[in-house]
Amino acid sequence: MILTDDELARYARHIVLREFGGGGQLRLKQARVAVIGAGGIGSPAIQYLAAAGVGSLVLIDDDVVEPSNLQRQTIFTTEDRGTPKVEAAARFARRLNPHVAVDTHRARVMPDTVLSLIDGADVVLDGCDNFATRLTVADAALSRRIPLVSAAVGQFEGQLATYRGWEADKPCYRCFVGDAVDQAGLTCADDGVLGPVTGIMGSLAALEVLRAIAPFGRDSAGSVLIADLLSLRFRTLALPKDPGCRCAGVAAAA
Repeated sequence: MILTDDELARYARHIVLREFGGGGQLRLKQARVAVIGAGGIGSPAIQYLAAAGVGSLVLIDDDVVEPSNLQRQTIFTTEDRGTPKVEAAARFARRLNPHVAVDTHRARVMPDTVLSLIDGADVVLDGCDNFATRLTVADAALSRRIPLVSAAVGQFEGQLATYRGWEADKPCYRCFVGDAVDQAGLTCADDGVLGPVTGIMGSLAALEVLRAIAPFGRDSAGSVLIADLLSLRFRTLALPKDPGCRCAGVAAAA
């Protein structure tokens, strides 16, 4: 696989980076990324993943564009109201970069469908808005040994981590949140969120997807980024593997 003349021009600012270069760009072109949720986090992530030249995007969301989305989900326009988010997002991505293939699934992620949705992905980016789906996605990614980039936001805060729990020294998502079956929590509709907070966290999630595909800098798996944007403060906390977690058995079998 090679980069065309148009791609060489389009990605020139990536290619000149010593830590990334043409080799990193080729890895992006060959990669397939599943994005769970095309909302507040997914919107900027899809924008930057498409612009970066990820070869294939799989967009998964069951919702439609509503007026209340437009304050933060900036790949949508007023004219997209009532349109399935995956359709509007795919249309945006294809306009932005014709070199990117986009598959869409207007579906809610369920335990009996999640594997078919993420199979073949090199990375899963989870930006969904409910805890039960996050657990379902995390368990599936662990079972398939697919790196999981998980981001969440609320009001003026965000968190972000990359999980590779099948590795002996790396945690899974359940090492972070525990083994609860469900966890009640307020949504953006209930609690509110400042628009740029989702843009920041979604863009950082896209950055971590690129790092997972074409490694550069420090490996971020094994830590969690906490963003307090009310105080403009970022903290990175070490996240150790829980020896009692189910992922310890997966790692032992690897």
